Amino acid sequence: MTLLGVRLTLLVGPTVALPAPPFMLEALRKVEITHKDEGQSGFELSFTLGRSGPLALLDYPLLANPLLKPFNRVIVVVTFNVTPRVLMDGIITRQELAQGDQPGTSSLTVKGEDVSVMMDREERSAEHPAQDETLIVLKTIASYARFGLIPLVIPPTILDPPIPIERIPVQQGTDLEFLRALAKRHGYVFFVTPGPVPFTNTAYWGPPIRVGLPQPAITVNMGPETNAKLDEASKDGLTPTMAEGAVQDRLTNQRTPVRTFASLRPPLAALPSWLVDQPNLRRQQFREPGLNAVQATARAQGAVEATMDAVKLTGELDSGRYGAVLQSRALVGVRGAGWAYDGLFYVKSVKHLIQVGSYSQRFELTREGLGSTTPVVRP
Repeated sequence: MTLLGVRLTLLVGPTVALPAPPFMLEALRKVEITHKDEGQSGFELSFTLGRSGPLALLDYPLLANPLLKPFNRVIVVVTFNVTPRVLMDGIITRQELAQGDQPGTSSLTVKGEDVSVMMDREERSAEHPAQDETLIVLKTIASYARFGLIPLVIPPTILDPPIPIERIPVQQGTDLEFLRALAKRHGYVFFVTPGPVPFTNTAYWGPPIRVGLPQPAITVNMGPETNAKLDEASKDGLTPTMAEGAVQDRLTNQRTPVRTFASLRPPLAALPSWLVDQPNLRRQQFREPGLNAVQATARAQGAVEATMDAVKLTGELDSGRYGAVLQSRALVGVRGAGWAYDGLFYVKSVKHLIQVGSYSQRFELTREGLGSTTPVVRP
């Protein structure tokens, strides 16, 4: 499928995804892909259904085609000019048939999630003796090498290797649930992103990505330079939260205070809400027993980091003017919105909607406060 200088490539298959046959591409009406930093990314493929000829006496040929059955793999690649970008590498999980009253109005929608859904099928009870979170994560990701998972694991800032005579990390649940639970302890995230090339995926376990080269700028209210429309720009003063409490250190049996004072993430805003609104911030009690002081401090800080994003921007990109795929879970610059909302933002989610003749990208951006920390952003 080619539109507005964008070429769409669809691969589908049970074990090895192959280019979709021509009749399937002709019936493809809409592709919708959502990337977000919480939970799994998902996709929807909508096809127009028709029945003609002797092969369609029993059922719709496309519905009966084995290529679109659940647990087959789907890879979607978008090419801007000559640069290909893997937009989705996922697994089909659901089919939906909508019957129409008129010929050509019936449709088939195929839905699915990224390949991490295969890590969420089987609950396990397992022990991981003498292994800290980093080793456990690397070992778990390695067991899914058949999906081309490339681990990108950032060790926590506070290390606490488990000594077997004191404690043994235990998994109760699916691998995906366990990886997310380990990440949450440190204010980390776990997700799987497609690429960098087809049939490979990056499995990221670490802090939200707030460093690196920003993506091309989202530009608003700048005449011919404009490539996006903002729907909402807001700040929620009730979002940032600090933690305080105490823990009975299981190693020394001493009561140790636990308290957080600031965010340790790389700053994106000149006026972070956790600082300028300090007297009025929400405060939550830390009540996790059975920890030592190091573990308690790490978990309290992790819980606080997850609440820091007080500022949110939502809008829609003109993909033709933008000329690129906006990547979620990364940085992007904003210009033209005024000093309070200009600067660098974290891309929390992106929803891609591709149809014949149109390609839109709806986005949600977040950061910890108002004000730009940089005089210019990458155009």
